[in-house]
This record gives sequence, structure tokens and C-alpha cells, in this order.
Amino acid sequence: MTEIRKILHVEDDPDIREIAYLALAELGGLEVLQCADGADALAKVEDFAPDLILLDMMMPGMTGVETLQAIRAQTAVDAPAVFMTSKNVATEHQDDIKTLAVGAIQKPFDPVALPDQLRAMAANATG
Repeated sequence: MTEIRKILHVEDDPDIREIAYLALAELGGLEVLQCADGADALAKVEDFAPDLILLDMMMPGMTGVETLQAIRAQTAVDAPAVFMTSKNVATEHQDDIKTLAVGAIQKPFDPVALPDQLRAMAANATG
């Protein structure tokens, strides 16, 4: 099982980025690189080499799905991915979530539970 130490978090909402950062870095003890959009994530993902990628599903420019597809196509990074989204969007995109990611976290999320939720999803993905 791969231990999750580094997370790339891609989220356009600065308030959600801040809450997630506090949850993951301060509570979870993880190294977190945050990007406000898919293009920034694509530019930084390979150098950061995350153990897990956490993506907002709906962002301006590149969506979370498009960002993940670009990361897979244009880099050697194959870290498991988790989408963070509203229930409505998760329902609309359940096929993308099932084929591209190891799971989804519904907004609003529980900051205290977030690090353990991500660790559990990653552990299930790697066996």
C-alpha cells in the first residue's frame, strides 16, 4: 500500500482551498500543493510528484475531468485521483468518477475527516 504524503489539490474557490489546506496540511500532516486551475496544475504536477490528486470537478477553463485527462496524457504522473464536487455534479458525472478516479468527496466536506477519507480511498485503490 502506498502511503499518501503529498497531495496536489486543484480548486478554483479560494475559500475551499484554504479550508482544504488547513485540513490536509495542519490536521493531516500532509504536504499540499494547491493550484487554482487545471493549467497551473498541469504545469506543476510532474515536479511535485503527488501521491494523490484531489480535483474540483467544475472549474472555469479546464474541468477536473479535463485536467486529470491532460495530466495522464501529458505527464508520467499516475497518482490516484479523487474528485471533490456537489452531489448533483457527482450524479451527472458518475461514469467519469468511476473510470478516472478512486472516489469522490461531496461538498460541503468535513475538514476533520478529509485526510482520513483520502487515505482510505487511496488504500482501496492500491489494494
